[in-house]
Amino acid sequence: MANNRYDSSRQWYAIHTYSGYEEKVADSIHQRINAVDMADKIFDVMVPKEKQIEIKNGKRKVVEKKIFQGYALVEMKLTDETWYIVRNTPGVTGFVGTSTQPTPVSDDEIRKIKKRMGVEDPKHFIDFSEGEVVSITDGPFKGFDGAISEIDNQKGKVKVMVSMFGRDTSVELDALQVKKV
Repeated sequence: MANNRYDSSRQWYAIHTYSGYEEKVADSIHQRINAVDMADKIFDVMVPKEKQIEIKNGKRKVVEKKIFQGYALVEMKLTDETWYIVRNTPGVTGFVGTSTQPTPVSDDEIRKIKKRMGVEDPKHFIDFSEGEVVSITDGPFKGFDGAISEIDNQKGKVKVMVSMFGRDTSVELDALQVKKV
């Protein structure tokens, strides 16, 4: 294998995994790095996640969500050997790129992903969609039903069109103040 058809500089590569197997794949690759003495060729593997605020049963909770379902990132020197080891890890369906030439993830993109992972302010994850009819459970419009016209995940707010005196009025509410009908 002296004839290496790959660029063997240290870079990040995205790999496809079966959805739900991202963590298992990352663990398996970590084990393989140690077991087959690859620490000088395969350096790190990560499943990018970010914190989000989910509202379930009227309570806010912070959860970690995968940023990319069905993907993991591997930092390695791409050689025939490392390609084979990663490609044949259970749960891996392939590299991102062509079948013979995986595409490295740019440093800029890795920086953005790591920044997103490191963000301590969780995002609001609002389990509603625009147009959905909800019931207002709190505040001056308690008891009214209306359709969601806008969702602001950053602030955790929703705008609901409420029919009052025969006219639709837009009301901004915290996502905790409404529930599905």
